[in-house]
Amino acid sequence: MSENKKLPSEVIDHWPEILKDINIEVLPLEYLDSVLISFSDGKIWDIDLTKNPHGVNMEEALESLMLEYEDAIVNVDFRLNTQRLKNDISQRTKRFLKKKK
Repeated sequence: MSENKKLPSEVIDHWPEILKDINIEVLPLEYLDSVLISFSDGKIWDIDLTKNPHGVNMEEALESLMLEYEDAIVNVDFRLNTQRLKNDISQRTKRFLKKKK
């Protein structure tokens, strides 16, 4: 059985009528601004996902980083771009409702 994975309350507060009932299994990178990774030695890496000057495949790079440092990682905090998520959901809802007419 899948674990219930709610969005953090600070994210839900941006659009509670929609986001409060969402369970997440996978979050597309396009909706993330950054990833904060905390390590057991106290270091924190803030990886800005909005800038990718070398065209790196960020999904593969993050997966590789997580595997390489998995024993040293204490916490991973994904910073969601709630405005982009809200805009995309609104646009898709409008398109869906338009098609149903």
